[in-house]
Amino acid sequence: MSGLENKIKLFEGKQVRHIWDEESQKYLFSVVDIIEVLTDSDNPRRYWSDLKRKLQAEGSQLYENIVQLKIEAPDGKMRLTDVADTEQVLRLVQSVPSKKAEPFKLWLAKVGNMYIDEAVDPELSIERAVQNYRRLGYSENWINQRIKSIEVRKALTDEWKISGVEEGEEYAALTDLMSRTWSGMTTREYKNYKGLRKENLRDNMTNMELILNMFAEAAATEISMVEQPTGFAESAEVAKRGANTAKVAREQLEAETGKPAVSRLNAKNIGTRQLRITSE
Repeated sequence: MSGLENKIKLFEGKQVRHIWDEESQKYLFSVVDIIEVLTDSDNPRRYWSDLKRKLQAEGSQLYENIVQLKIEAPDGKMRLTDVADTEQVLRLVQSVPSKKAEPFKLWLAKVGNMYIDEAVDPELSIERAVQNYRRLGYSENWINQRIKSIEVRKALTDEWKISGVEEGEEYAALTDLMSRTWSGMTTREYKNYKGLRKENLRDNMTNMELILNMFAEAAATEISMVEQPTGFAESAEVAKRGANTAKVAREQLEAETGKPAVSRLNAKNIGTRQLRITSE
């Protein structure tokens, strides 16, 4: 994912934790929090556990599609919890007898409208991201690089869209190809190298890694604008050539410094999240 942002909003005075996923452009809500606000249960986790068993026994696709992500818990620690997108939440509401169902649906729509506002004024989205990274303790220098990387990524995906590349699997395949070309690792291998599971890779890159990745994507964008590829295969060739420019830069930097440019460092194992140029 290109960015998961943890947020807490209130529904009738109760917290509903949710995450904005930049890649899918969807909100993902904490299911346990939703159960609590709908049922006023003293033990929403038990309620959800019982409901999950019921849904599983019924063969519900809702249960099958629920995923787990780390969201900040009341104690301030990041803990895995079941999350659902807006469509799944609406289906969940139908499975929970509650007088609050209709007010909650209206609240859900209001939350979604915030992103409509940001689509009209992108500066709102940028400022929201900056504030969130500051809250998590990232350095100002790193934040500047990360925000720029979002802009560069958007320019590349816009080119892919123009070229007829399909969102989803084809975007992921091109991203994987570029990562393997410039860093020597697929996205999954890169995450494993850093000891990550579901965490966002770019949120765990050092400044230098962000710069090299941006270089790869910016170069691919420039080549694409000149050559105007059509379809996945031609876009893949352009993506590889763009990423190769970053590979050459990485190898030259490593020759000059005697150190690898790709680091095992991640936001968790360096504590303060000051992801600097330092590498292992």
